[in-house]
Amino acid sequence: MRIPGYSMVFVALSVFVLDACSLGSKGKQDTQMEHTVTLQSMPSRGGGRPATTNTNPHMQLDQQPEDLSFVENLTEWAFTLSHIEKQPSRISVPGSIAMIMDDEHTCTKCNAFMIGTEFAHFHPHPDYSMHLGLTQAEATIVIEKGWGEWHPMILRGILPPNIIMMYAPRNQQELEVAKFILGRSYAYAKGEVQ
Repeated sequence: MRIPGYSMVFVALSVFVLDACSLGSKGKQDTQMEHTVTLQSMPSRGGGRPATTNTNPHMQLDQQPEDLSFVENLTEWAFTLSHIEKQPSRISVPGSIAMIMDDEHTCTKCNAFMIGTEFAHFHPHPDYSMHLGLTQAEATIVIEKGWGEWHPMILRGILPPNIIMMYAPRNQQELEVAKFILGRSYAYAKGEVQ
């Protein structure tokens, strides 16, 4: 069977496009896999630590994101998690939004909560950091990598010794790390992390 010249060109282009598409999707998949955050692969946060207050209210004073979409994305993602209610925080500054775990899904023997079943909260403008609970071991890793710091109320015995401030994400990489850290806090509050 004889194929006209323009049909051969079409067949060759189709094969090229299909190959390019499969390479493109493979490349994206590999890139996503390389950027999966774990406790072991968590990068160190770039730059020095932001200035913060050393008392209540515990606030991040500088290094806020210029693009607030990273904070908005983190907040939207957080409230897609199951068994969570969005409420005003009962322990933080006015305007703070709390993640409240429903009673049926909370861990029974952990220090994940700051008050009631509030395990994390987002601070409003101009701060944008958050407080959350982690296991002491995981909190230590997060702090050593530069993503947060201990809450100063731990020293006064007001909060459990595993509540941290997580600094506001300033770019896409920091957003992915922030989601991972908040996800670990969520898992801890549910009793899935010991």
